[in-house]
Amino acid sequence: MTLDRRDLLKGLSGIAASVAFTRLNGGPVAAAAVKAASAGLPRKQDFDISDGFTYLNAAYTHPIPRPAADAARAYLAQRNKLAMPKPGSGGGAGEGFNAKALFAELINAKPSEIAYVPNTSTGENLVVSALALDRPTDFNVVTDWLHFDGALVHLLELRRAGLDVRIVRPTADYRIAFDDVARAVDRKTKLIELSSTTMYNGFQHDLKAICDLAHKHGAYVYADIIHTAGAEPFDVKASGVDFAACSSFKWLMGDYGLGFLYARDDLLERIRRPLVGYYQAATMAGHEPPFDNAGASEPVSWTLGTDATSHFEAGSIAGALGAGLAASLAYVKDVGVGNIQAYRKPLLQKLREEVPRRGFTCVTPPESTASIITFARKGLGASDTPRKLAKARVDVRIADHWMRVSPSIYNDMADVDRLLEAL
Repeated sequence: MTLDRRDLLKGLSGIAASVAFTRLNGGPVAAAAVKAASAGLPRKQDFDISDGFTYLNAAYTHPIPRPAADAARAYLAQRNKLAMPKPGSGGGAGEGFNAKALFAELINAKPSEIAYVPNTSTGENLVVSALALDRPTDFNVVTDWLHFDGALVHLLELRRAGLDVRIVRPTADYRIAFDDVARAVDRKTKLIELSSTTMYNGFQHDLKAICDLAHKHGAYVYADIIHTAGAEPFDVKASGVDFAACSSFKWLMGDYGLGFLYARDDLLERIRRPLVGYYQAATMAGHEPPFDNAGASEPVSWTLGTDATSHFEAGSIAGALGAGLAASLAYVKDVGVGNIQAYRKPLLQKLREEVPRRGFTCVTPPESTASIITFARKGLGASDTPRKLAKARVDVRIADHWMRVSPSIYNDMADVDRLLEAL
């Protein structure tokens, strides 16, 4: 089943298509308020958030837009009809969905450079395996203290197995200094692995400078882009990154269980396939008895493909997730990532100005254009702040010693004021 934009506009229930897929006009403008108005922001009406509940935690998981939820339901309804397929069609889950093409457009990649993965961690594992870093090696990997915890656990397990893993510590002002990264890199560095936007405090590397440094030493760069893709404009070609991965349940507004892995197409012939499965084959013919196996030396004839799918996907994806994600990406595209970023800016700025007055230290660098802002206070998790926020029905990310706030297009300044009042 193919759910393209026309199908979605016909099939959406409960929301007028003119609201769900507003066509944006005009180019970038200076004022965030004008951008928000042109995109019809905020978009509270597009999300099923409970009345009286203030959700400022999109960096944990972003609510799914109603059009995307409708698309997933439409897929399941159609699948359960079990109508006769067209002769010769395989009808595999995910066939016909344009999520890969939409994501490729979002990050300025080719669809052939994109593979589905179930989550970011799987993407990171596949890259490490494709570069044979999960085997005894004389190479090293450079990463940093602010990289995603799950990826650091993976690399530290590999360090226990003998891999030279070099972890750059943050500076006193909560950044990773480029010069410190440069000192950790040498001719044996095989991979620099980092987060383009860190999950803790929104620190952002100069990714172009990091890639230039890596390539000068013959190394590759893998970026976790889960807090960048969909949150702000991002161009894999301009950055020079070799590999990147993200789940879709954050700023791509999808659901758990489906994400993307980007691999630069000119690298694919140089790396090993970390897995092989049904979707790896560009051609496949089985030789089943009694008529197809006469003279065959093997039970299957096949050729492996050369694109990202043929390197990193073993089999089918969840069809409802694919349908919903295609709709989510179409929604993000129509609102406009630049508009989303511009709309968010004054909300984050007010938080930066006001939260420190309530006894917090802002640990997000002021130059960060990230979708998140983080504030530290010793013993926060054990204080009465979580109770106050729960009573006020305000949801933000609370850890032992820090609080991360991540507004999105369903929030407005009243939501920020509600958080400040609760604090």
